[in-house]
Amino acid sequence: MTIKDKVVIITGGAKGIGRYNARLFAAEGAKLAIADIAPMDTVVKEVQAFEAEILPVPTDLRDEEQVASLMKQVHDRYGRIDVLINNGGIVPHFQWGLPHWDRVRDMDFAFFDNVMRTNLGGTFLCTKHVLPYMESQGSGHIINFGQGTLEPDTREDSIGSAIYGVSKLSIRAFTNKVALEEREHNICIISVGPGGGTMVGPDGKPRRGIATEEAPEEARARMASVADVVGTRYLLAAEASMELSGHQLNFRNGALEITLD
Repeated sequence: MTIKDKVVIITGGAKGIGRYNARLFAAEGAKLAIADIAPMDTVVKEVQAFEAEILPVPTDLRDEEQVASLMKQVHDRYGRIDVLINNGGIVPHFQWGLPHWDRVRDMDFAFFDNVMRTNLGGTFLCTKHVLPYMESQGSGHIINFGQGTLEPDTREDSIGSAIYGVSKLSIRAFTNKVALEEREHNICIISVGPGGGTMVGPDGKPRRGIATEEAPEEARARMASVADVVGTRYLLAAEASMELSGHQLNFRNGALEITLD
């Protein structure tokens, strides 16, 4: 790995996969910045235990001024920005036992708007405002959290996830298009899902998703942990070659590969 001393921004860094990645990159010697609307004290202490530098910046990804300020603060602190991990988002943790979101016919537009502005809009704003810094240095990696396909979904336990799925498919499309715009600047922009696939619980029934440290104890007991599933995929993504730019990537047998729909 050549992550040492690279400047890495992780949005949604206070909890879940963002928190896991902060520790992972800190262990490799990266210089970190994390952004979240949630308290970041815990992850800051965890990163500092690796003797790594970290800059926590409270940021609402829906607010363009706050996002622009995030990028400026990071650049002012470290002098460059090498990697942006667009992890921040709103997730329907149905597999954790939380209530399903409303069906589209019952959903308030305000709820729809909040999910799309956070997941897709946050990815757009962070990408928009980090690009000038990466262009000026002639390099950079942007890792987006897109996933899903247009294959018909027949799983009834997916009902309620329509808007989440739309946001993630949209991120895949956004990744593809903006990667083309930035290829001449040597900026690699890729989409990598969090992993998980389909797992089987103690009752023999399929269980999808990941139980992070914030998940209820019952969910952690029957689901794969973030460390088991995520592995080093984001470390590899932070070093992905330009030939992978614009693609949705999967992590298999310790390597990244282009997802074929």
